[in-house]
Amino acid sequence: MNGQSEARPGPSLFRWALWGVAAFGVAAVVYIIVQASTNPDANRGLRAFAKGEMAALQTPAEPRPAPVTTIYDPEGQPLRLNAFQGEVVVLNLWATWCPPCVAEMPTLAALAAHYEGQPVRVLAVSIDRPDDVDRARAFIAQHAPLEFYSDPNMKLAFDLVPPAPGMPTTVIYGADGVERARLSGGADWGGADAIALVDHVLAAD
Repeated sequence: MNGQSEARPGPSLFRWALWGVAAFGVAAVVYIIVQASTNPDANRGLRAFAKGEMAALQTPAEPRPAPVTTIYDPEGQPLRLNAFQGEVVVLNLWATWCPPCVAEMPTLAALAAHYEGQPVRVLAVSIDRPDDVDRARAFIAQHAPLEFYSDPNMKLAFDLVPPAPGMPTTVIYGADGVERARLSGGADWGGADAIALVDHVLAAD
């Protein structure tokens, strides 16, 4: 031995290393949870009905209740999605500045007409700014039997788990208020593929 003490890492270095390992572990767990929650093959029973334009449907691996975000009804009164518990809810987030949203709205109106008198609610929620609400309301008025619901603060899109990646986003909730599936992007909601999907959710509830 040469009498000199061997250099060792100080306690602060060990502390930073432990924090780094812990942070990596937390990030990995969060990644796994997010991936599982949007796994498109998690619900094989429902996935069997996801044909054609519904093939891009995502189904959650774990139950996800509807967020408690406040939206506004056709009279401008506040309400939450749990007000529709007992009905299958097809929630569509849209805006007048979103061309795919505008293009698919007639098909959502057709879906709503198909289920009139049944416990199915097609809920088109506008995220237009307050300055554009009148234009959005007039647009929905052209697509009966849809009614005008709004989220002028754009909170609902971010309160979904995971948040909506863009517009339009459509989420299907069972009568228990739990998310069954969602679809990002435009689709033909009045077609046979969409009706078969909603029929399956309706029968399961």
